[in-house]
Amino acid sequence: MYPEERQGLIARAVTDAGRISVREIAARFDITTETVRRDLQALEEAGALRRVHGGAIAPERASLVEPAVGERRQVAGDAKRRLAEVVASRIPEGFGGSVFLDAGTTTGALLDPLARRLSGGRAEIVTHAVQHAAALAETGAVALTLLGGRIRALTGAAVGAQTVREIAGIRPDVALVGVNGISADFGLSTPDGDEAAVKRAIVRAARRVIVVADRSKFGAESLHRFAGLDEVDAIATDEAPEGALAAALAEHDVEVWAAQAREKEATT
Repeated sequence: MYPEERQGLIARAVTDAGRISVREIAARFDITTETVRRDLQALEEAGALRRVHGGAIAPERASLVEPAVGERRQVAGDAKRRLAEVVASRIPEGFGGSVFLDAGTTTGALLDPLARRLSGGRAEIVTHAVQHAAALAETGAVALTLLGGRIRALTGAAVGAQTVREIAGIRPDVALVGVNGISADFGLSTPDGDEAAVKRAIVRAARRVIVVADRSKFGAESLHRFAGLDEVDAIATDEAPEGALAAALAEHDVEVWAAQAREKEATT
């Protein structure tokens, strides 16, 4: 196989999996680790991947990459809708507590199913996301509180010292938290420091923390860690994680609510 052909296959493998190790590549193509590293260097110079310790990741998984809300709405839309229904189904009928809804497009997929589930009850939704609040206010289905702070244009979320103080002064029963990355070693992470501070405050304030993440976030590590897996009660996702992340979640007794598993149960 020519080097150019092999490098094309390596780039495709990284794109498909999000991450691949030097050992995996060496075994797959029966080449030395030195040859793998030369291939990875050439592919990184071409912008096809980013090299990390022990292997490579897709370029969009770099620690500071953060697409705008409009771009993220187009990614994994069906997956986000499926996992949103899973989350809503886990909220008891007649729930009369408080729910903190984090900013982001994955949590944004929860707006309609959550409003339907809580409509007519005594529940209240608290959020720092301007777009979430606007959409929920239009429905008039639930009591709603919007926290203040400096609005970050990229995500439409209130951030900063004021937001963190306001979160520290409440105790929501459930927090639905979005992430940019979730990994066995690094935990939950996001690219922006101000967003990380707000998410950290949410995790500390809530009685129960539910991470809402589609499978594209598995294994990804952004620059700022805001919580460990030991601080999470459950993860709602479209497809159950495997490998090291699955083992780490089990070790910390984190429940996994997978839409894929729920769909299989419904058809049997």
